[in-house]
Amino acid sequence: MSDTTSFHDDHGDREAQVPSLQADLPPRTVRAARRRQQIRRRRIVLSSMLGLFVLAGLYLWNAVDPFGGPGAETEIYVSRGESTPAVIDALVKAGVISSATLYRLDLMVEGAPLIQSGFYDFQESSSFSMVTSVLQNGPNGYGAIVLPGNTLQEVARQLPSALSADFVKASLDGSVTSPFQSNPRGSLEGLIAPGAYAFPQTISARAFLQKMVDAFTTEAAAHGLTPSTVVEGHPARDLVTIASIVEKEGYFPVNMPKVARVIYNRLAVHSVLQMDSTVLYALGQDGGVVTHAMLENPTPYNTYLHAGLTPTPICAFSLAALEATLSPPPGPWRYFTLVDKAGHLAFATTFAEQLRNEAIGARNGV
Repeated sequence: MSDTTSFHDDHGDREAQVPSLQADLPPRTVRAARRRQQIRRRRIVLSSMLGLFVLAGLYLWNAVDPFGGPGAETEIYVSRGESTPAVIDALVKAGVISSATLYRLDLMVEGAPLIQSGFYDFQESSSFSMVTSVLQNGPNGYGAIVLPGNTLQEVARQLPSALSADFVKASLDGSVTSPFQSNPRGSLEGLIAPGAYAFPQTISARAFLQKMVDAFTTEAAAHGLTPSTVVEGHPARDLVTIASIVEKEGYFPVNMPKVARVIYNRLAVHSVLQMDSTVLYALGQDGGVVTHAMLENPTPYNTYLHAGLTPTPICAFSLAALEATLSPPPGPWRYFTLVDKAGHLAFATTFAEQLRNEAIGARNGV
């Protein structure tokens, strides 16, 4: 124990005997060394700040007018009434500009253009001035808007004449396929996703259609419909057809779940669906009165003459129609009819109930 204590005492004595390096230097030398040290620190700080300013300046310059110049062509769609901040966010997402904040500041200084709805062609990594010029001049691109209920023919009519015929051809010749088709060379009717599709002027009809089909496949999977999905014994190729009929017959989302149930109930007993929308589809019509002559048309889309589903879907359909098809409510309904001009449907289990609902519709002028 005593040896250990002696060891610590000796160690302390030796530390006490170590001289301070600065203690042996003249005060003037010490002060000079400290000044040099302070100068070096200031230089380092100033150099760092200068570097940051240079980097910030380069960042701002590159955002306003990218060093590499414009890149690949890209397109965006501006919907009616869309706000300027929303358009700027779309420009950032498309890679046209890199900073929404800086572009907003630029517009505050230079003045914001009045942005019209439509399709716009831009180039990735464009300067702020180029972007503003395009927006000022109005829509300069091409595209199509697919609404729920649209057919491929209706979409084709929106396209430039050079693309329209090729678009219809590509939907039937097997050059574009969908995993939901009943056969590889079958129609792609109903197998495109609703939405706004912008495209470059150099795109082919096939590539444009493929873009729509791929969007449908992706969106369907995101909401529970894949090529292996089965609902109440019906495979996916039937489900897309059911959803398209639900879209046309239900029209409003509030009606769609029960419309889907009516279709499933009729299919369960292999009954004729008796859906006016399928008869009109074969005639290239959307809505209107179905005449007796139309009901005698022997087309396979006439669900008054033929039991079961139509050979293909009859239109693009909404998420509401898809959800109604995948998760129809339980119920015994076999019939429905329009009962007012607001679009409400009344559902019935027996034909007698259906006749009473039809009388209500007649009194309401529908």
